[in-house]
Amino acid sequence: MHGLGGFKEQEHIKTFADAFKEEGFTIVCFDTTSTLGKGESEGKYEDATTTNYFEDLEDVIKWSSAQNWYEEPFWLVGHSLGGISTILFAEKYPHKVKALAPISTVVSGKISLESPIYEGNDILKKWQETGWRIEESKSQPGIFKKLKWSHIEDRLKYDILNEVNKLTMPVLLIVGDQDTSTPPKHQKILFDRLTGEKEMHTIKGAPHTFKDKNHLAEIKAIFKSWIKKNQ
Repeated sequence: MHGLGGFKEQEHIKTFADAFKEEGFTIVCFDTTSTLGKGESEGKYEDATTTNYFEDLEDVIKWSSAQNWYEEPFWLVGHSLGGISTILFAEKYPHKVKALAPISTVVSGKISLESPIYEGNDILKKWQETGWRIEESKSQPGIFKKLKWSHIEDRLKYDILNEVNKLTMPVLLIVGDQDTSTPPKHQKILFDRLTGEKEMHTIKGAPHTFKDKNHLAEIKAIFKSWIKKNQ
């Protein structure tokens, strides 16, 4: 599952999927509603929320459950806002999830507002005052992303640490050491609270969204090792 404004064709999403495909898994990737994507899902990016991402994940899993290849328990992988969505699902239906990989994940709304990306600037203040955050897409240069302040209000409803004890399945965490959105110190908070089998890997020189071929190769190797260990 991709992150905020992402899409299933992003290189890091394809890397996650390919690691499983090469190990014989059936893979489901999808574009959420209210994302930039490639125009394959409905909705506007400006309306994106944690709630709609999580509900979209539930809908895709419900659809999958009617397919002849569906199996439980299954593995869940998500990046950033997709990461917290997979965690929320695993906390709600722990018996359905065999293993969980929330990569560069949002941990809670409150903690995400303490990210380095907001330090020493007035991004949050302007966002709240104007009702909008406007920035150019890094994945699709030339496209400007507009996001409502209601996105933050919705995000603040969520804190996966409240029910982290339900995550008894193996959990894989990966984060770039240059991530300013969901930095390593936030991942460490989650990692330290996990009581089951767990791994955390920090990718040297990598930002929040992985694009460098060497970083992607390192991540794929980590995934394949983790999959083999937990099959």
